[in-house]
Amino acid sequence: MSADKPEDGTGPSGIDLARAALAAARAEARRRGVRPGSAGAGEGRVRRRSGAGPDDRDPQPLAATIRRLLAERGWEMPAAVHTAMARWDDIVGPEVAAHCRPQRFDDGELIVQADSTAWATQVRLLAADLVCRLNTELGHGTVKRVKVLGPGAPARRKGSLRVFGGRGPRDTYG
Repeated sequence: MSADKPEDGTGPSGIDLARAALAAARAEARRRGVRPGSAGAGEGRVRRRSGAGPDDRDPQPLAATIRRLLAERGWEMPAAVHTAMARWDDIVGPEVAAHCRPQRFDDGELIVQADSTAWATQVRLLAADLVCRLNTELGHGTVKRVKVLGPGAPARRKGSLRVFGGRGPRDTYG
């Protein structure tokens, strides 16, 4: 048997029922004054049509979307600081970057660790210049101070077998 006709052969078929329902819906829409494609056709749904110009529903460039997301979430400053830390070699130069690395940034203070006491002293002398370079990259007043740490050393061991005096594990001069 076909899908259009009922099994017992009496009454309207499925296609006839669909046509009747469509005709009833169209008549109701005409009675309410709603034309196909008009604003009232979607039961309270507002249909917007795109014009000739750009629209917020158009595809957006990825960079603009990321900038908007950073601004909405308040992530602009942390993102800029992490970008500067990733570009450390370009900002301070290859020679300084080979001997010191940024560790963290807290409340306007950049903490840098040098690989020797000599380089820690050198970077301390360059701290004002580093603040200027970093503020050029990040915006005025972002970095207020650069704190330079000396080299990390193994923990001092306590016990009966140790050297009292002389050079210790934290002395990297030379």
